[in-house]
Amino acid sequence: LVRAFINLRLKPNKDLLSDLINKANGLNRADYTSASLKAIDDVMEKANAVLNNPEATKEEVETAVSALTKALAGLGANPVKQGDKTVSIKTGDETSLGMLMSLAGLSLLSFIGYVSIKRKED
Repeated sequence: LVRAFINLRLKPNKDLLSDLINKANGLNRADYTSASLKAIDDVMEKANAVLNNPEATKEEVETAVSALTKALAGLGANPVKQGDKTVSIKTGDETSLGMLMSLAGLSLLSFIGYVSIKRKED
């Protein structure tokens, strides 16, 4: 019993590695440069080998997670070609139309109030 206990070892949790692999597999490859995709592909081979290895150590899993995280962070986006209407660019403008309409209405009411006060004074 003691010998069996000594030979027992904890298997590392591979959930994060699996999630990262799924994220990398779900990438739209047309959006990224070939150089950054090659880096992902190289790391993915090693990460898949670790994921499918039932004897993988905790250090191997952590190394694969770190390498895949770094490769995903280093993805380079393809530049948008002039005239390409398939890619939308986020400008950062999050102002809603309702907010603008409210401000316009408030400005109009203020102007009307100012004009009516001026008429009463004259």
